[in-house]
Amino acid sequence: MYRLILFLVWALLSGVNAAAGAELMVFAAASLADSLKEAARNFEKETGTKIMLNLGASSTLARQIEEGAPADVFFSADEAEMDRLEQKGLILKETRVSRLSNTLVIVVAAKDGAPVKTPTDLAKPIVKRIALGDPKAVPIGVYAKQYLAQLDLWHAVAPKVVATENVRAALTAVESGDADASIVYRTDAMISTKVRVAFNVPAGEGPRISYPVAVVKETRQVGAANQFVNYLASDQAARVFQKYGFVTPDKASTR
Repeated sequence: MYRLILFLVWALLSGVNAAAGAELMVFAAASLADSLKEAARNFEKETGTKIMLNLGASSTLARQIEEGAPADVFFSADEAEMDRLEQKGLILKETRVSRLSNTLVIVVAAKDGAPVKTPTDLAKPIVKRIALGDPKAVPIGVYAKQYLAQLDLWHAVAPKVVATENVRAALTAVESGDADASIVYRTDAMISTKVRVAFNVPAGEGPRISYPVAVVKETRQVGAANQFVNYLASDQAARVFQKYGFVTPDKASTR
């Protein structure tokens, strides 16, 4: 706690000047794309700091950071990828906060979609291909596998799974007809007019979904990066995330 207080005092004293005219590279989960672009634009207008986004599967982004890719901030779709970077000393752990949550939905094509009404329908022969983010690595696929496993459906569904690189690719597969169904975040389903939600997974029945954000240790712009992370925890940013369907806690929790 003492280290955190010292860090925040330093960031408060240096952050504003450091941020002016800075450029930050933010590695962020693909499911954050639309909301984060809007939040970043608002931050740019307020501070003059340029935000550049590298969007993809959290597992891929974490691996890129491990391999030395230049990143200032990491915004993950699950705690596991952030844990891995923290354990390797690659983030400033005093800046880490769990910022957002989400829920899962099952989607099918909006027009002539598969007759899916419950998770059990995914195991039926009429559903032949199910697009999921790679269940071995991509957070949305990991969450989906956890949910289906707790329903004792995973073994029946697994042979039908078409693994994709991230949640947006899984959504696109259903939109294009390359898959009959998918499990995606509710926020991703909201942005598409080509899919419909066949089933909403109740928040209390699905896995706990958490989006942590932190400053990357190798950043050369600690003040500006910390200012952006603090902005993401602000009420103004919360309104943006809520508009896109994310769940925001009253106060972001630190770890």
